[in-house]
Amino acid sequence: METDQYLEVFLDESREHLQAVNDNILELEKQPEDLNLVNEIFRSAHTLKGMAATMGYEDIASLTHKMENVLDLMRNHKLKVSTEIIDVIFLAIEYLEDMVNSISEGNDGKKDVSGLVQRLDQIEKGNPVQDSTETRIDAQDQVVNSDDLGLDEFQITIVEQAKEQGFFPFQITVELTDDCILKGARAYMVFEALEDYGEVIRTNPSVEEIEEGDFAQSFSMIFLSGKESTEIKTIIEKVSEVKQVQIGNLVTISNAINPAEHESVENIAETAAKDETAATTEQSSQTSVKSSGSKTIRVNLEKIDDLLNLFEEVVIDRSRLEVIAENISSHDLTETVEHMSRVSTDMQSLILAMRMVPIEQVFNRFPRMIRGLARDLNKQISLEIYGADTELDRTVIDEIGDPLVHLIRNSVDHGIELPEVRQQSGKPAEGRLILRAFHSGNHVFIEIEDDGAGINREKVQEKAIENGIISRDEAEVLTDDQIAGFIMSSGFSTADKVSDISGRGVGLDVVKNKIESLGGQISIETKAGKGSIFSIQLPLTLSIIATLLVKVQKETYAVPLSSIIETVILNKEQIMYAHGKKVMDFRGKVVPIVSLAAVFDIPEAEVHEGNEYSVIIVKKGDKLTGLIVDSFIGQKEVVLKSLGNYLGDVFAISGATILGDGEVALIIDPNALIK
Repeated sequence: METDQYLEVFLDESREHLQAVNDNILELEKQPEDLNLVNEIFRSAHTLKGMAATMGYEDIASLTHKMENVLDLMRNHKLKVSTEIIDVIFLAIEYLEDMVNSISEGNDGKKDVSGLVQRLDQIEKGNPVQDSTETRIDAQDQVVNSDDLGLDEFQITIVEQAKEQGFFPFQITVELTDDCILKGARAYMVFEALEDYGEVIRTNPSVEEIEEGDFAQSFSMIFLSGKESTEIKTIIEKVSEVKQVQIGNLVTISNAINPAEHESVENIAETAAKDETAATTEQSSQTSVKSSGSKTIRVNLEKIDDLLNLFEEVVIDRSRLEVIAENISSHDLTETVEHMSRVSTDMQSLILAMRMVPIEQVFNRFPRMIRGLARDLNKQISLEIYGADTELDRTVIDEIGDPLVHLIRNSVDHGIELPEVRQQSGKPAEGRLILRAFHSGNHVFIEIEDDGAGINREKVQEKAIENGIISRDEAEVLTDDQIAGFIMSSGFSTADKVSDISGRGVGLDVVKNKIESLGGQISIETKAGKGSIFSIQLPLTLSIIATLLVKVQKETYAVPLSSIIETVILNKEQIMYAHGKKVMDFRGKVVPIVSLAAVFDIPEAEVHEGNEYSVIIVKKGDKLTGLIVDSFIGQKEVVLKSLGNYLGDVFAISGATILGDGEVALIIDPNALIK
């Protein structure tokens, strides 16, 4: 069966099912008696198993099959939900995610799941859950059961056939000396020494990991040979830097295959297909009316990019036609251009909507991550998520995940204190981590807030001075937030000890660079003993935006409509001053005002004509600012163009556009002007 044509569908649906399992498992831990959750998880695992088996991904199929067996016991009241079991299922989800990602990168999606399958098998049999990091090391000639080693059906068949031909299966563990540097090369020499005496059918860890030296000081294998165990041991011990060799005889192979417990991939696929057909038939009979109106197709993102690029040219030509129509008094031309504008505006909204996806796709991974980090660090942390339905361009969604992981791990490790420390400070033992997203103008803001210890100014300041970033005199005039910003410098770390979570002086500088490469910015607000807020500002990367065109002297600027609250005409006597800055009264609220001419250093007329100012009220979150301009031109949809690498970042300018008359207008970033 040719499956390449279904690969994209398989990948998308696999990720959806894995996310569903992940979300429901988190809820199940909170509500262990809710069998509806178990049923939902079972259905997702069952569907994933069937798809993987059909596509020929055996490791995914075998792992989900074992998960399914455990879940089936839960939903039939034969097994109680426990933290230990949920830990194993979470580990299985991580394995499955790794394999799906491997397939998406063009690999075969294979992974050594035998150890995890063994743990799930132990749970299924009612035995205590063992830690996955444990390695079985059996004494020489000790009997090792193949079922305990997690051999799959194919490997068991090979062993059975080898025994019939007079070969013996051995479980061999090789331990290298502590001072062995090139472990991968030494392991290769062991395999090469055994090559003429038999065949290796399984290794732990995988062959790839062993070749790269990605293991501790020992590795194990299952080896088929006609030699005695003493001869094999002697052969291996001749390889230099081998410290110890342990060999166990592999027996009771026939007991390893239990027809009631093991299915071939073909049988899994066949069973899954039947189940899916039955489920589909049942579901369709119940929801035929609803499903008949729901039709979707999957479109490659590059095609949407190409469509958007072509439409940008249409928008530029549309603007040109509007200018021509104004200069030619033709009713038919004017009417046609107006109709084209309405239709193209609707087309534009549809195209842009295709690219937008909720940031929930990124946020969904964090509850499980926080759970694991909290356990590793012996901390109590609650995660609150707001604005998960905020939409962001797909290209940004794909890139922002890793920076957010870094920031969250940093907050969990450095920000939130241990329960006993928090209680001594008068705080609740459980720390709060808040993840929120919201739109502001043509930008999206993502904030990571914690109620931890905050960033220690003195510690960061001394480290910055020590690293030569600033002088002591310069440090004295900087605010706490400005000092805190130095933790984003390359190689900067104030951790007292290096942990697996953070503290190596790498990560936050990478985060900053990544966000800036996306056209965004990151800032920090911190209060000692109260906590910190990391705020990320990202462009929507919408190539076409609605703006208000304004005049400042002879220059034309475009202000995104999404940032504008209102436009007002302000009398000169209505301008007031607070702390030496101009302010105005806007509906009972004191709002600061700034002149765009002053911001961009445009020579102003010596005397302002008249007693009135044109003011645009713009917003960023709940903060408002008034922008003084000379006059309003009108609304216009424009194509957002980057200023390019040569100009780099220009304060308060997010890009430029070409107007219908050929003039270039700069596009204002109001967020930079709101303090």
